[in-house]
Amino acid sequence: MIKLETVLRILKNDQNFRQILHQGHYFYNWPDEEVFHQISYDSRKVDEKTLFFVKGAQFKREFLETAITQGLRFYIAETDYEVGIPAIVVTDIKQAMSLIAMEFYGNPQDKLKLLAFTGTKGKTTAAYFAYSILTQSHKPAMLSTMNTTLDGQTFFKSTLTTPESIDLFAMMAEAVANGRTHLIMEVSSQAYLVKRVYGLTFDVGVFLNISPDHIGPIEHPSFEDYFYHKRLLMKHSRAVILNSGMDHFQVVKDQVLDMPHDIYGPHSDNRILNSHAFSFEASGILAGHYDIQLIGQFNQENAIAAGLACLRLGASLADVHTGIAATSVPGRMEVLTQTNGAKVFVDYAHNGDSVRKLLDVVLSYQTGQVILVLGAPGNKGESRRKDFGLLLNHYPNLQVILTADDPNREDPTAIAQEIQSYMERPSQIIIEREKAIHTAMSMTRSVADAVIIAGKGADCYQIINEAKAPYDGDLTIAKRYLS
Repeated sequence: MIKLETVLRILKNDQNFRQILHQGHYFYNWPDEEVFHQISYDSRKVDEKTLFFVKGAQFKREFLETAITQGLRFYIAETDYEVGIPAIVVTDIKQAMSLIAMEFYGNPQDKLKLLAFTGTKGKTTAAYFAYSILTQSHKPAMLSTMNTTLDGQTFFKSTLTTPESIDLFAMMAEAVANGRTHLIMEVSSQAYLVKRVYGLTFDVGVFLNISPDHIGPIEHPSFEDYFYHKRLLMKHSRAVILNSGMDHFQVVKDQVLDMPHDIYGPHSDNRILNSHAFSFEASGILAGHYDIQLIGQFNQENAIAAGLACLRLGASLADVHTGIAATSVPGRMEVLTQTNGAKVFVDYAHNGDSVRKLLDVVLSYQTGQVILVLGAPGNKGESRRKDFGLLLNHYPNLQVILTADDPNREDPTAIAQEIQSYMERPSQIIIEREKAIHTAMSMTRSVADAVIIAGKGADCYQIINEAKAPYDGDLTIAKRYLS
């Protein structure tokens, strides 16, 4: 529960309080004592003891009116909707939500060691490495794009990379109640853009990489804005881990010079010395031999990043060795073998840089005919279409099948044709994703050949017209056509 008096104190301390408005009267304090037993941003989930937060560009006055019929007596908003109940007016509703949620749920962030990963790619893989490492001697919870667990036993799919603040602190509180000691999170640039983690300080923040992505009308207006919001994790962490191989590394390095930090990657003390398909040697703090299930040096570097972070959170070197060897990630570099010996790689790679790295890894092992199945989403990340088209010009021997990948409200054929407009090499369009996968797998002949299915990973849906339409999943479909 939380008192109205406490709510107002939090808002005033954050310089976020404007006034309470009720029937044309202004209040700096409220004359009566009020206690809230629930906080919510869903107008369908309220009662007389709920403090309701009005957020979102699509919010309508009638939502409030309906909530009032369910007993709602107070709400927080950036404007007074004049619906007959007191409005606590603030400058920034998202800031208010986050700080009030912290207090409402008993400040669970102070009872957990917090580890956050950011980067254009690799967040989920690195989070899984960290979860596996910390599981050896601790009791971690994990909030991940792929799976979330708050008890170490039950796993469920997350809707957002980083949950809305009220949901986030509710999950933290549940993790604390379940006896968890650490929390591993993926923190997206959007989480800082819309202030889902406002007021939160992480024990360790890890910056894996940066490349242009999530730039569009409903995301970031420019790369500058995207990069700035990524770097906010460094500002709000007690210690940081940085990849020396990332673009614009010097900017981030300069930002953290006066903070506790470790650097990994090329030209650093903590780097990969000998990279093989399923093992590598590391130098520096993590010096030694490591077995790994995920192929590709970028996955090995994600493992190093997670290892360095976990050492700062109480893991031992033995935990790091065992945890890295035990890590597998649904939809990340999963490998199948066809009856003719050809390999099928299923991976979540969904932007230009991650697809390039995926192609380079596979082509370093598979020397025959390689077929790529790829699409781009609708109504988000529009820049990926150009990135994919220009990238594929550098792989003239690659067979390319363009297909649907969460087209949403756009025409998937038009999306594929836009990718093609940047290509100076042949490709074909097969919009039905299962048919595209089947066609690609029917084109292999020998053990040297391979099919790469990129984009959806373990997702078992296609986003069409704002809804998740059932889809069997790339891995399940690929298994169907192995013979």
